[in-house]
Amino acid sequence: MTADYQRSELKRGSDGFGGGAIRVFDDLIVELDPPTNRGSKCEGKERHLTEAAVMLAYGLHLLRTVPNLQKIELHPDGEHGKRFEIARWLSARGFALRVPQGSTAYCGIYENGQQTIAVTSTPGKGDVVAEVDQGVIIAECKGGIVNTAHAGQKSRLRKGLCEAIGLLMAREKGGRQVAVVPKTETTLKLAQKLALRAHDAGIEIALVDEKGRVIDIRP
Repeated sequence: MTADYQRSELKRGSDGFGGGAIRVFDDLIVELDPPTNRGSKCEGKERHLTEAAVMLAYGLHLLRTVPNLQKIELHPDGEHGKRFEIARWLSARGFALRVPQGSTAYCGIYENGQQTIAVTSTPGKGDVVAEVDQGVIIAECKGGIVNTAHAGQKSRLRKGLCEAIGLLMAREKGGRQVAVVPKTETTLKLAQKLALRAHDAGIEIALVDEKGRVIDIRP
């Protein structure tokens, strides 16, 4: 198994995220004090790459790397919005909220030049959705703590990857289906083991590091 590194460092500018100079993100991680039972399992604060942060990083990766793609959809639930400031983060990337939707502060249509991100809390559509000429790209995303040695949290990372793959397997085959989780030593090892079987089911695996770089895991 090999990891195919595809960098998703993005440039902020008038032309959106279609190319140009490469830049990583420094504000995807949420740092929190660990609870007492996990205090000895990491150095300093726990570094959380939340599910919403994974969705945002992967969505912008698609805008940068998929030819002619100008619009993506993100479908976070209410809990995601509580754990990560989606609207603020998109604004910092140059995406302005043009059309608010509903009562949730972060839902609506965001625009940056010719590129559009639609954020809604519609369940069942997939976490990240993009329509392309070859079909639909659907990504199911999970988050987690990227710097912990705590057995329970490492297990949650493994379960997150398995759950994302399972959600995609429940869908009909077609287009691109991608399971996306944080990159850690734990998820990398598991992803490499699962890559071939996932590929046979029509499912890709991608890992996002804490800077927003996307690594596609190939069988």
